[in-house]
Amino acid sequence: MSSGWTYSKAGVNIDQKSSAICSLVGELKFRRKGPGQMVRIPGLFASLIDFGDRYMTLATDGVGTKLLVAEELGKWDTVGIDCIAMNVNDTICVNAEPISFVDYIAIDVPDDNITKAIGAGLEKGAELSNMEIVGGEIAVLPEMVNGVDLSGTCLGCVEKNKVITGRACEDGDLIVGLRSSGIHSNGLTLARKVFQANGVSVNDRLPGLKGTVGEELLTPTEIYVRQVLDITSNHTVHGLVDITGGGLRNILRMKSGLRYAIDDPIEPAPLFNKIRELGEIDDREMYQTLNMSMGFTIIAPKDDAEAIVKENGNAKIVGYVEKGDGVLLRDGNILYDRY
Repeated sequence: MSSGWTYSKAGVNIDQKSSAICSLVGELKFRRKGPGQMVRIPGLFASLIDFGDRYMTLATDGVGTKLLVAEELGKWDTVGIDCIAMNVNDTICVNAEPISFVDYIAIDVPDDNITKAIGAGLEKGAELSNMEIVGGEIAVLPEMVNGVDLSGTCLGCVEKNKVITGRACEDGDLIVGLRSSGIHSNGLTLARKVFQANGVSVNDRLPGLKGTVGEELLTPTEIYVRQVLDITSNHTVHGLVDITGGGLRNILRMKSGLRYAIDDPIEPAPLFNKIRELGEIDDREMYQTLNMSMGFTIIAPKDDAEAIVKENGNAKIVGYVEKGDGVLLRDGNILYDRY
C-alpha cells in the first residue's frame, strides 16, 4: 500500500459523524415541563433525568459492523454480550447502576437459530451486569436491511450525591486504565478492511494471535459494571471514561482546562499490533479509532488511584492530569485538542 489506512479511508469519517450529530441535536429544542427533566451537562456518556433525590439515566448503542464478523463465522452467541456491554459501560460512567434494558433487532429474514443465539448473548450480558432485560423489538425489514442489526437502550439509576460527571477532575489526579478483552465493538470497519486488503480471512491464523482472526475480532466486549461500581463505592473517583468510538479522544469529555496525559499506556494486545502493521497505521489514528487494550479509564486522586491498581489486577496507572487542555499521548508525541 502506498499510504496507511485510516478510519476515514475504511469508510467511517468521525468528523462527518460529529457534524451529523450536531446538526441533529441542534433541532432538539423542546424541554419537558414538570418532573423528570433532563439535566443538561455536555459530554456525559449517559443522560441524567431528574427524579427527586436520584437521577435515572438512559444510554443507547449498538454492536456495529462486528455483526458482519458474526455473520461470516456463523457465530451469533456473543454479540448480545457486546450489545449489553456497549450500553452498560456508558451507564456506569456517571456512576449509575444499570437496572433494565430493551433490545432492538432489525433483520431481513427472521431466523430462529440466529435470534436464539443472540438471545443467549443478551442473557449472559444481563447476568454479568446484574440487569434485567424487560422488553425489545424485532423488526423485519427486507427492503432496508441486508442481514442483522442489533442495538439496545439501558436504564440506570444513581443517587444525586453519588453522581460522577468528570467536573471534579483536577491537576494532580492520576489516570488508571482497565485492560480491554480485545477490540470490543469499535473500529471493526477499519480492522476488517485492513485484513481484507491484505488477503487475510477470518479463518486465518496469524503469528502471535491466540485464535483465528475472526475469533479474535469476535471476542466479547468486557463488561466493567461490577468492578467499577465497587471501585467508586470504596474510593474517591473524579472521572470515568468508556474508551469506545473515538478512542482516547473520549477523555476530552472530562473537565476542560486540564490536560490528560497518557505517558505509560497499557501494552496493546497482539491483535492491535497486527492491524497497525498490516494497515501501516500511525499511532494517532490507532489511538483515536481503537481502544488499544485500554477499555475504560478512571481518574482519581493519587492515593486512591494507587489503591485501585493494587486491588485490581487488570488496572494500571497510565497517566496523570495537569493544567492545560486536551489529551496528550507519550510525552507530547500525539495531542488531541478539545473538540
